[in-house]
Amino acid sequence: MKTHFQNLVLGTALVGVLAIGVVGCDKAVESTGAAAPGTTVGTEIDDSVITSNVKAVLLGDPDIKSFDFKVETRKGEVLLSGFVDNQAQLDRATAASRAVEGVKAVQNNVILKGAPTSVGKKVDAGIITSKVKAALLGDPGVKSFDIAVVTRNDEVLLSGFVDNQIQMERAVAIARGVEGVRLVSNEMSIKK
Repeated sequence: MKTHFQNLVLGTALVGVLAIGVVGCDKAVESTGAAAPGTTVGTEIDDSVITSNVKAVLLGDPDIKSFDFKVETRKGEVLLSGFVDNQAQLDRATAASRAVEGVKAVQNNVILKGAPTSVGKKVDAGIITSKVKAALLGDPGVKSFDIAVVTRNDEVLLSGFVDNQIQMERAVAIARGVEGVRLVSNEMSIKK
């Protein structure tokens, strides 16, 4: 049975996820009003709804600990990335995501965590994530809004959908150049 606090946290998280999903609809629509190449505005909206629904399912499952996940969707294909404590969480997240209406496929790029992380390491990881995101935003050749950045200790995981191999390699090079980054894992996919 959920407590009032748990319901409040879940409700707040769901509102945030839905708000991000709605705002995310605008990112694929260029200044011309047309959808990103290879997609339609309807597809972008459908993908945003799927992303929001997958996030809600992951947030609603106490066994998954979904705050360590990044969820992205392109044409019904869901890309999961981030870190989990064990294989059972990873498998459960994949199964829960596949069960969401509209999901055509799930690509699971989640990494199993190593040793426990201290508060100091979490703060450092947040700083590294911010630096990597800023560096990606500062490069005009990288569409960084389509790239998710997750950091654990000094390991950066890049995921998302990019236009081509050159953009992918550039994003990895930028992340590697950020101070404090020891390792970059590339889990990005080229848009189809």
